[in-house]
Amino acid sequence: MMTSALDRRPTTAAAPVPPPAPPVRRPPRRTKDRLAGAGFLAPAVLLVAALLLTPFAVTLYRGFFSDGRVSSFTWFTNYGLFLSDPVLAKSIENTLMWVVGTVALPLVLGLGIAVMTNQSGWSRVARLLVVLPYAISGSAVAVVWNFILTTDGAANQALQALGLGSFAQGWLLEWPGNTLVMIVANTWQSTGVAVILFLVGLQTIPPETLEAASLDGADGLRKFWYVVMPQLRTVSVIVVGSSLVNGLKSFDLIWVLTQGGPGRNSETLAVSMYQETFLALRPGAGAAVAVVLTVIVLLASWLYLRRQLTPKGA
Repeated sequence: MMTSALDRRPTTAAAPVPPPAPPVRRPPRRTKDRLAGAGFLAPAVLLVAALLLTPFAVTLYRGFFSDGRVSSFTWFTNYGLFLSDPVLAKSIENTLMWVVGTVALPLVLGLGIAVMTNQSGWSRVARLLVVLPYAISGSAVAVVWNFILTTDGAANQALQALGLGSFAQGWLLEWPGNTLVMIVANTWQSTGVAVILFLVGLQTIPPETLEAASLDGADGLRKFWYVVMPQLRTVSVIVVGSSLVNGLKSFDLIWVLTQGGPGRNSETLAVSMYQETFLALRPGAGAAVAVVLTVIVLLASWLYLRRQLTPKGA
C-alpha cells in the first residue's frame, strides 16, 4: 500500500513562543533636567518671596517689639491687646459682620440675578447695570454712597419726599447701622463679579442634563436644587472664596465713609491696622493686627476650600 507524499513529510515540533519582552524602563530624570526646571521656577519663587514672604516675615518680627523709640522685645504683649483693648475687640466683631455680609449677600444676589437673566431678552442690559459698579474703584463707590447716606443726602431726601421723614436718620453716625449700610454699599459693587461667574457656570451645564431631569419629573425649585446647584459647586467656591478675602481686607470704602467712626466703633481689622501703625504711631501693635488679619484670612480660606474641594467619602 503506497503512502502519500504528505504522509512521508518529516514531522517537526511547534516553534516555541518567545517570552514577552520586559517592559521598557524609562531612564531616571537627569540632574540637568531637574536643574532646568528649577531654573524656570526660580524667578517666580524669588518674586513671591520678595513681595509676599519677606514683608510678612518682617511684619511678624516687628510684632514682638514695643513701640518706643528704642524697641525692646516684648514677646506677645502686642497680641495681648486683642484681649485688653476694647477697640480691637470691637474691630474683630465688625470684621465678623463684614465677613458674613460680604459673603452671603453677593452669593445670594449674584446667583439670583444670574438665574433670572440667563435666558431673558433683557439679560444684556441687566448684566451691564449689575456689572458696571464692579468696574469702579472702592473710593469712587464710597463717594457715591456718601452722597446717598449723609444726613442731608439722597436717601433722607427721598424718604421726606415720600412722606416717610420719620425714617430719615444719620445712616453713618451710629453703630451698628453704619456698618450694615457699608456692607450694602460693598455688596452693590461686588455682586457684579458673582453674576458673571454664575452666568458662566449656568451656560456650561449641558442641556441634556436639564432635559433628563425634566423627563424624570424634576421641575422648578427641585430641579434647581438637585440638578443645577451641584454643577455650580466650583463656581460657588470661587465666589465665596473671593468674597471672603475681599470682606476681610476691606479698607477704602470704610475709610472714606466713616474713617472707622464714630470714635472707632466701625473699624475692621484692616482699618485698625492702619490706625495703630500710622495715626497712633504704634507700629508694633499695627504689625500684630496685620499678622492676626493674615492668619484669619489664610485659615478661613483653607478651611472653606478644604471642605468644599475634598471629594465626598474621602
